[in-house]
Amino acid sequence: MDGKISFDSFKEIDLRVAEVLEVKEHPDADRLYVIQIRVGEEKKQIVAGIRGRYSREELIGKKVIVVNNLETAVIRGEESNGMILAAGGTDGPIVLIPESDVEAGAKVK
Repeated sequence: MDGKISFDSFKEIDLRVAEVLEVKEHPDADRLYVIQIRVGEEKKQIVAGIRGRYSREELIGKKVIVVNNLETAVIRGEESNGMILAAGGTDGPIVLIPESDVEAGAKVK
């Protein structure tokens, strides 16, 4: 396979805008945060490796783009129910954020 996926497979990925509600340092990992987000009316927890790039204060209240329908994973003992999208930067991952204010839960098209 050449690494390409079909458009039908891509349509299965549920990308949403989420609001960061709470950020805690992961107790067993220096680069991970345990983050509480809101996607529409639903609240969920995500573990993200962005601790070296962002302070907790920078993230709280920020709108981010998440993969909302990712299978639950346990990362170093903490449940993660999605993934925050980020690009690789020279100083660590750069979280993808909407250019303008968008309602938490909005679908990314």
